[in-house]
Amino acid sequence: MSNIDTLSVNSLRVLAADAVQKANSGHPGLPLGAAAMAYELWANHMNHNPKDPKWSNRDRFVLSGGHGSALLYSLLHLFGYGNLSTKDLASFRQLDSLTPGHPEYGHTVGVEATTGPLGAGMAMAVGMAMAEAHLAAKFNKEGYPVVDHYTFALGGDGCMMEGISYESMSLAGTLGLGKLIVLYDSNKISIEGNTDIAFREDVAKRFEAFGFQTLVVEDGNNLEEISAAIKAAKADTTRPALITVKTKIGFGSPREGMASAHGEPLGADNVKALKEKLGFPVDKDFYVPEEVYQHIEEINKKSEKAEAEWNQMFAQYVKAYPELKELWDKYHDENIGEDLLENQEFWAFPDKPEATRNLSGMVINRIKDLVPGFVGGSADLSPSTKTYMKDEGDFSKEDYSGRNLHFGVRELAMTGIGNGLALHGGLKPFVSTFFVFSDYVKPMARLSAIMGLPTTFVLTHDSIGVGEDGPTHEPIEQLAMLRSMPNFTVFRPADATETIAGWYYAITSKKTPTALVLTRQNLPQYAGSSKEALKGGYVIAPSKKEVPDAIIIASGSEVEISVKAKEELKKEGIDVRVVSMPSTDLFDMQSKEYKEKVLPKNVRARVAVEAAADFGWGKYVGLDGATVTMKSFGASAPAGELFKKFGFTTENVVATVKSVL
Repeated sequence: MSNIDTLSVNSLRVLAADAVQKANSGHPGLPLGAAAMAYELWANHMNHNPKDPKWSNRDRFVLSGGHGSALLYSLLHLFGYGNLSTKDLASFRQLDSLTPGHPEYGHTVGVEATTGPLGAGMAMAVGMAMAEAHLAAKFNKEGYPVVDHYTFALGGDGCMMEGISYESMSLAGTLGLGKLIVLYDSNKISIEGNTDIAFREDVAKRFEAFGFQTLVVEDGNNLEEISAAIKAAKADTTRPALITVKTKIGFGSPREGMASAHGEPLGADNVKALKEKLGFPVDKDFYVPEEVYQHIEEINKKSEKAEAEWNQMFAQYVKAYPELKELWDKYHDENIGEDLLENQEFWAFPDKPEATRNLSGMVINRIKDLVPGFVGGSADLSPSTKTYMKDEGDFSKEDYSGRNLHFGVRELAMTGIGNGLALHGGLKPFVSTFFVFSDYVKPMARLSAIMGLPTTFVLTHDSIGVGEDGPTHEPIEQLAMLRSMPNFTVFRPADATETIAGWYYAITSKKTPTALVLTRQNLPQYAGSSKEALKGGYVIAPSKKEVPDAIIIASGSEVEISVKAKEELKKEGIDVRVVSMPSTDLFDMQSKEYKEKVLPKNVRARVAVEAAADFGWGKYVGLDGATVTMKSFGASAPAGELFKKFGFTTENVVATVKSVL
């Protein structure tokens, strides 16, 4: 290691240690142990330009072990991303700082993904690598590799213990994602001590079984050895690579190799001892030798040159293939799809009873012709979730141009990968499974919401209507779970118009993920349904009176029995308004005037009807209202029998309305 390289690596270590100590909170162990591999990667093996952080052909770097964020912020500072200063490093983990406890996408320039839940970054890296492979297959021409970059993920023992990393890496190996390189910070320490207490497997052999090239760096401080491993990983273009880098947690500090180095500040005396050992002044915080900044500046000039050469090639590509430039612009157009609001063909539907999952499948096959970057698939369920795009091919190791993605039975990884696809840019992804398995989806859907990614979730078999499969497959509490999440839109349509509206909202959303919750059973089409579904709630069956006697609020399949109940109540001289509420999230965003128009405050006789838990309906029905909802898990029987058993009948809705009058 040359002197300037030594100074650069140790500068990263000192900056990270000072940041954690100043905050009196954080994780110094990973930054101290992994600084050498991170420096070698960023300085000599990654194509990235700090002056253009969003350069489309940049290599992506995902810190899956997000607790080691002090390392990432130190890298961003040294390399000049977003002018992140030592003052920002000194504000580590403080309110409104650019250096929060875990990296946050869209908050700090240069952060490619929000990480924190261990292993999540691994899945997102797989998604990014899949996006690169797909776009390369769509756009590259001989002599014009306009999409040609690597995805690097750095994670530790905790990431490797989490199931999501193995789900996603199994798929990466199956797909032969040769431009995915995983750096495994193997220090054999976790919070509770040596990893032998719970984790003794040979990680490399497991990755080898997945189809990875596996490499080992015995000395995590040996830059030459690290460099050779990265070069070898790049040389094999047919397999993703795992580079196991053996490190010492808390390297250079008195806590080196100790579990206490993982998640707590080193302490002032130990930081002083670290600086003394590394040859840094002990009386200066956040100190970086000037020659290190100059060295990084020279590296950045090479990075700028790499992008300039790419820009020149792309300009020639545009002249040679103007039709592909037009397609490129469509792939990268954030506003694509907005004109579909007035597209009559898009809003057309068969006028017959139909399951909303089938109607969704119809819409998917319209969108794929109108939005070229639209890609997606399911967790081995596309025949049931109706998410297969006709004539678009399957994304596979043999053909990355296919738009149908097969995730296998891996719901958690599927969602993390979907996030990676969205983060990469150029694609509008959707993922799909049965609604009950949103329990597996939710942790990564939460990250979608935090990052503001417009990923679409197609969740079918939405209620006890699943029937014979029984309570394990009948979602009860999942609607409440997803509705409770900030910046996440749940849309449960009642018919074709509402299903199309849900898809229109999803495909045009820019910063919010959308869950389309769809039926297995056929539903009728309603004369009163309209594009007002985009407001989340609207009057689908009006009353004759300006002020109705009562209001029934329903979503999805329960709109049908609500409309029938209205007709029965009419025979008894009770005038009821039926409000379809496909999305409480969107309804809550409307003006006070609109909400008052739909749900006037002076009508206190209200009943909510939904084949799910009643949690959340109280704010719409009030203290004087009632609900027809599930109070238990479901059962195994034909759907019709279950709806009767649990009270989802016209007669019960009628009786419930009468009870609140």
